[in-house]
Amino acid sequence: MIKTILTLIIAYLLGSISTGVVLSRIVTGKDIRGEGSGNIGTTNMLRVLGRKMALFTFIGDVLKGIVAVLIGKLIVGGEFGGLLGVAGSLLGHTYPVFFRFRGGKGIATGFGSLLFVFPLEAAAAFALFLLLTYLTHYVSLGSVAAALALPTFVMITHFDQPLLFILTYACGLFVVFNHRSNIKRLLTHTERKLDFNTLKKQKKDN
Repeated sequence: MIKTILTLIIAYLLGSISTGVVLSRIVTGKDIRGEGSGNIGTTNMLRVLGRKMALFTFIGDVLKGIVAVLIGKLIVGGEFGGLLGVAGSLLGHTYPVFFRFRGGKGIATGFGSLLFVFPLEAAAAFALFLLLTYLTHYVSLGSVAAALALPTFVMITHFDQPLLFILTYACGLFVVFNHRSNIKRLLTHTERKLDFNTLKKQKKDN
C-alpha cells in the first residue's frame, strides 16, 4: 500500500508539470490557458504558437508520462505499477498542483505513458487517432475514439488479467470525461476543426 501511494504521488507531481504553460510563459510571457481555446495541450499550442512549440509540448507531455510509468514499474513492479504511473500522471496533468489545478485533457501524457505499458495496443490506438483526425479534421473526435479503443485492445490482448484492462478503461474514461465539452460541441456541430491548410502555411513560413 505504501508503494502504491508513493507511486501515485510521484506520478501526480510529474504530471503536474504543465509543458504548455511553461513553454508559453518562457516564449511569450503569457499563459497559454488565456489564449485560443484555453487548453494547455498540443492542439492549442499549435494554433496559437505554431508547429515547433506544439511539438515541444507534445514531447514534454509524452516524456513525463513515460517517466511516471518507469517510476511505477521501479517501485511497484510490472504492468500494474506502470498503470499506477499512468493514473497519477493523468490526474496531475488534468489538475496540476503547480498551476492552480487548471490543466489539460491528457491525450499526449496518456499516450506516452501507456505506450510503455502496452506498446502495441497504444500504437494501434494512436493510428486510429491519426486516421480519424485526418479524415474528419476533429482532433477531439480522434482523441475520444483512441481513449476508448486502447482499453478495448488491452481487454482483447489481456483477457486473462481483468484488473489491467479495468484500470486502463478507468484511465480512458477519465480522458473522455475531460473531453465532455468537446463532445457536446461535436454533437451540436460547433466543434472547431483543425485547418491543415493553415498548418501547411505555417510550415512554409518557418
